[in-house]
Order: sequence, then structure tokens, then C-alpha cells
Amino acid sequence: MNLRRVAAMGRKELIQIRRDPRSLAIVVLLPLIQIVLLGYGARLDADHIPTCVYDQESSQDSQALLKRFQASRYFDVRKVVHDYRILVAAVDAGRCKLGLVIPWDFSRRVADAGHTAVQAVVDGTDNNSAQLAVGYAQAVVGAYASDVQLEWFAVHRLPRQAAAPLVVDYRTWFNEELESKNFIIPGTVALVMVLMGALLSSLTIAREWERGTMEGLIATPVTAAEIMIGKLLPYMLIGVFDALLCTMLAVGWFAVPFRGAIGTLLVVTIMFLTVILGIGYMISVATKSQVGASQYALLVTLMPTTMLSGFAFPVDQMPVPIQAVTYLVYSRYYVSALKKIYLAGSGVLDLWPQILALAIYASVIGLFATRAFRKSLQ
Repeated sequence: MNLRRVAAMGRKELIQIRRDPRSLAIVVLLPLIQIVLLGYGARLDADHIPTCVYDQESSQDSQALLKRFQASRYFDVRKVVHDYRILVAAVDAGRCKLGLVIPWDFSRRVADAGHTAVQAVVDGTDNNSAQLAVGYAQAVVGAYASDVQLEWFAVHRLPRQAAAPLVVDYRTWFNEELESKNFIIPGTVALVMVLMGALLSSLTIAREWERGTMEGLIATPVTAAEIMIGKLLPYMLIGVFDALLCTMLAVGWFAVPFRGAIGTLLVVTIMFLTVILGIGYMISVATKSQVGASQYALLVTLMPTTMLSGFAFPVDQMPVPIQAVTYLVYSRYYVSALKKIYLAGSGVLDLWPQILALAIYASVIGLFATRAFRKSLQ
């Protein structure tokens, strides 16, 4: 292999990128757009849930419970109504996602037994928001009920241990605040790598056919392997740059923790890019149209990464047959590695299953990509 010829092919490809505004837009704008849109738009958290309250009693006890909801950052008490029909209408119209009904005998039940019940009417059109609203409401009511029970046991001179025989003291590791952006944004790096790498690499050979320069390329003494390496090396460098750019945006703008090492990130990123660029290159060889090549590349790479890698949906929550399929998806290992590097600070030794899987994929795809192109007009 002649390194001078490889470098010449690399310079030629960089010139093509500079002359093609679409490629420049993909290189520069795609990482920024993706991480900003997903960082701000793709949130699984629920803060300031619009809440309406129907307080049938309006007593000191019911107001104490209401103040608990007003003090919580998860709820935004918009209105206190005096008719159940108004509460239902507000939920039906979407003005409130949660309707809380405090019964008329709330204080009496609290005084007699130390516990009572309230009704929650939840808008279930968005099941994720509904589940979060119910969970947050149960937490607020549970905390209030615990305090009431302790007070009731104290008034009746009963041992407090009977009020709370078991308490769970939990600690959350790696994502202490349970913020969804810390789960989503590291996976966005994989999405950017797929979009950038597959789109750009799928145009390499197809561009030569469409512009009529394939004959001149075949006439040169450059070998097929030198053509492949020379054409893909600039995109490898661009991909590494985009990965670092996404990391700086994630940490500096969105305050996502990065506890791992940049070197570990570069190792897994380069291996993943080898897979993605190889796939795009093979598609470009097989499809002589840039439009067709880009469409095939997105179909083969973007769909599995979005649906089956753990980026959008946790793999362990999928049906067992689908979980088995995900082991064949190369993006699964990269997304898993990214989350562990960012949040858990995992090193190369901790990531050996993901690195081994990516190494196998890179070797196989690299072998097929090397044999895909033949210096022939046929």
C-alpha cells in the first residue's frame, strides 16, 4: 500500500466535501441540530404538571395537603375549583393533566384513623406523563400520610414504630437526579455518528459515477484498498471531530456528567465509525445513484440505531425475542458504551464486551468493504 496515493485520495475527497454544500451542512450543522433538538425536545421528565384541585372540605388539614402539592416542583396548581364538573371539564379540555379531589370528610378520617384517601383524575392520553403524574402524586400524598400517621400515633400514645415498620433508604448511582437528558444525550452521539457517517460515506463512489469521473479514477495506479482508505479516512476524522463537539455541547451546555476518559471515548468511537463507514461505502459501491445510496444507508443504519440500540427504548424492557435481535445491532454496543463512559466513568477494561463486539463487527465489515470495490466499469 502506497501512503502517498492514500493521502492523495484523502485530499481529493476533502476537496469534494468542501465543494459540496450538502456535505458541509451535514458535517457542521447536523451535530448541532441533533443534540440541541434532542437535548431540549426529547425529555421523559415531567415538571410543573398542570394541576386542578377540588377541595370539598377546605379545612386546615386539606389545605396542608394542598400546600404540599404547591411546594413540589413537579406540580403547578393552576386552579382550585368548587365543582367536580368543572374539574372534569378542565381535564377533558387539557388545561389540567391532573385533577385532585379531597373528600368532604378528609379531616375526620385523618383524626379517627390517621389515614384517608384522595382521588386523582389523570389525563392518560400521554401514558408516560400520566404514569409520572400518578407516581409523583403518590409520593406527595404518601409523605403527608406518613407525617399524619406519626402525629396520630403520638396523640394516642402508641409506639411510632407501628406507624412505619419498614423504611426504604435508597441511593441512585450514576444519574443521581434521574434526569432523562443524562440518559438521552449520550445516545445522541451515536445517532450523529450514524447520520453523518452513513450519509457521507454512501456518497463516495456513487458521486464518482454520477459526475463521470469513475473512468479517470480506474485509470490511475491507485488500488481498490487505497481508494477505500483514502476516501473514508477524511470521514473518520470528521466523525471524531463531531463526537468531541457533541461531548463539549453535552457537558458545557446541557451539564451532562462526563466521568470517563476522552481516550476511551475515542477508542469506541473509532471502532464504531469503522463499522458505519464500511457499511456506507459498500452501499455506495452497490448503488450508483447518490440519492438511492443515501436512502439505503439511512434505512440500514438509522432505523436499527433508533429503535433497537437502547437509545430511545431500554433494551431490557423489550420482548425477549426482540432483545435477542438487538445483539445483532452494532449500535447497541456503542450506545451502551457511551452511557457507561459518560455516567459511570467506565474504562477500557470495564467495556471489554462492547469493545470486543465492535472489534468483531469492524473486522467483518472492513473485510467485506475492502472486497466490495473493483476497478472495473462493469
